[in-house]
Amino acid sequence: MHRAALLLCTLVSLDAGCALAADPDALWKIVDGQCVPGQMRRDDPSPCTQVDLRAGTAVLKDNAAHKPFEYLLIPTLRLSGIEEPALLEPGGTNYFAAAWAVRGLVSARVGRPLDDTEIGLAINARPARSQNQLHIHIGCLRADLRDTLRRQGGGIGTDWTPLAGTFAGHAYQVRRIAGPELGEVDPFRLVAEGLPGAREAMGNETIVLTGAALPDGQAGFIVLEGRAEPGGFPPWLGGPGGGEELLDHGCAVARDG
Repeated sequence: MHRAALLLCTLVSLDAGCALAADPDALWKIVDGQCVPGQMRRDDPSPCTQVDLRAGTAVLKDNAAHKPFEYLLIPTLRLSGIEEPALLEPGGTNYFAAAWAVRGLVSARVGRPLDDTEIGLAINARPARSQNQLHIHIGCLRADLRDTLRRQGGGIGTDWTPLAGTFAGHAYQVRRIAGPELGEVDPFRLVAEGLPGAREAMGNETIVLTGAALPDGQAGFIVLEGRAEPGGFPPWLGGPGGGEELLDHGCAVARDG
């Protein structure tokens, strides 16, 4: 959840989304205290949509009033966020792959099948989040970003390159992942190992993943990276770091195709 939501909650109401903003451990309490025990004892993961005990993941509907179509992929292990060293260790759960595997939940909420280029996964930088439990946002990609990626698709390779233009005033870098499945390719490690200074300051990184639409017709993914500069304005006051800004809570792509 973005820090801007915390201000909105303070000024407007106290709904379920606001409860998350008010308690930085709320997601962990829900997953560890309700979803996992319910799955283990009764085969009932509620209030989560699903829990995969083998993979160590839970999926929870984002109940913020302004996010009717979005879900969260949350580890069942205690991991604070993108800065966790465990995310870069080999052999661990690929949380982006797990989030991508449940993207159909968004289409079901929207009411029509969404193309993979219309789905976005996002994790915010540490300064841009309100929850101290790692979670990946699963929702609709912004239509303007989808269109930009379609136009630039042929020029996006397996090396990091600047994305054309800015979004919400922020610049991003972009690269391609070949193949229809992520498999062993983990976006956390792609950023840490491929960009100077990223591994040493992963807490300042934000990552967004979407399906690729490339002229060669091959399936794949596009990864976007942004960075919150230390000492700069926090993201909710105009600095980068909240990749969630690349998602569209209203899901315009479902209307314009």
